[in-house]
Amino acid sequence: MEVKVQLNNLRIAPRKSREVVDLIRGKQVAQARTMLEFTVKRAAEPILKLLNSAVASASHDFKLKESDLYVSKITVDEGPKLKRWHAMSRGRAYPIMKRTSRITLVLSEKNPVEKEKPKINVKAKKIIRHFVF
Repeated sequence: MEVKVQLNNLRIAPRKSREVVDLIRGKQVAQARTMLEFTVKRAAEPILKLLNSAVASASHDFKLKESDLYVSKITVDEGPKLKRWHAMSRGRAYPIMKRTSRITLVLSEKNPVEKEKPKINVKAKKIIRHFVF
């Protein structure tokens, strides 16, 4: 079972957010939480909130245990840019791009319930082997 959550229009540049996201990709939820709590980067706090939200929805909506969850996929895409202008001399203006991020987090179960394969009895295996050409 996968739980997918998304954070839109985070006012931090995607390049800076990716540094934090790369730390927790593939980690267990408890380990990722600890890493985000002690990370000094500004993007760590909203990503921690997103992780907590994903864990809460997984446990409430799908009845999954927190200990079985890990961060299977987390991506940072570019959101809409806020375009501003910086006034310069002689009436010129230089553009300022205030970039935003869109973060997508997917949590998966560590040990999903697997279906058992039907067992073939030994006599049937011998018969099948006997008639194979």
